[in-house]
Amino acid sequence: MPEDKGTIDLLWNPKLPALSSSLEKGNHKMGSTSSLWLPQNKLIDGLFVPPKDPKKINKLQRKQLKDTTGKKWFEMSAPNVTPELKKDLEILKLRSVIDPKRHYKKSDSKTLPKYFQVGTVVEPVSEYFSNRLTRRQRKATLTDELLSDRGFHQYRKRKVSEIEDERRAASGVSKWREKKKQTQVTQAYTLISSR
Repeated sequence: MPEDKGTIDLLWNPKLPALSSSLEKGNHKMGSTSSLWLPQNKLIDGLFVPPKDPKKINKLQRKQLKDTTGKKWFEMSAPNVTPELKKDLEILKLRSVIDPKRHYKKSDSKTLPKYFQVGTVVEPVSEYFSNRLTRRQRKATLTDELLSDRGFHQYRKRKVSEIEDERRAASGVSKWREKKKQTQVTQAYTLISSR
């Protein structure tokens, strides 16, 4: 015969301080022995009863509400932002820099969004051969996908070298290096000619 495992024993044992003469006189100070200590006027039979004041009730309800966008946005909750997700959001904010042939509207906010959702694109069956990423091309994050793209890599390398060339010319370092080489050459010629 199988054993009866349907029985669950429940035990309620609240952590309340023992009654003493100091509590009866109105001294409600308690040591660090109980973390669930509330003053005696807030406990009824050892249980917490919500206040009757509507302002205090609303304050308690606001603390218990989840952080969502509201009914108009289908109660979308604020997700936990991981470092990978933060990088992806930053890349999306800088999407106008990624592709030179696409132009996007400038974003107004300088901070990352608080409410957003991340999804997965599911290709239809009709695009199996024509417009589909292979398993090797699929990456876990947007950052990884951009770094593995050859066209983006060549564009990024070209842009970085252009910016470096502009900064080098503007700073005058190349002129200084050329003058240094010229002086070294002239010094070498003078040393050779003096011998």
